[in-house]
Amino acid sequence: MQPDDGRVITNFIVQALKNKDITIFGNGNQTRSFCYVDDMVEGIINMMNSRNDFIGPVNLGNPIELSILELAKKIIKLTDSKSEIIYRQLPEDDPKQRKPDIRLAKKELDWEPQIQINQGLKKTISYFRRLLK
Repeated sequence: MQPDDGRVITNFIVQALKNKDITIFGNGNQTRSFCYVDDMVEGIINMMNSRNDFIGPVNLGNPIELSILELAKKIIKLTDSKSEIIYRQLPEDDPKQRKPDIRLAKKELDWEPQIQINQGLKKTISYFRRLLK
């Protein structure tokens, strides 16, 4: 991950580590689900090793939703940041909810994510601390 890749977790962590304001678009109630890369790779490997007559498609991801505001607050706390949350206008095309249905992955691949959001954030924060030094 690059510090300027434009993804919400990257943006929030970099802003928090630099004690800059964290920008939320809209009121922050829109939800997202986040899947740590280790879990995603395991799901892809399970798909490659699945039975021959199962060709997908199959959703991989984390079905646990978190609001953008909750995410910002978690990152501020985990980084011990002095960042403030500021709000900007929500783009019209911004989805209100993102939550994958992973029932097929559970059934066919015996897969579901194992790394919880706080654990994944701690690992990602540690990565960006090293990168930004």
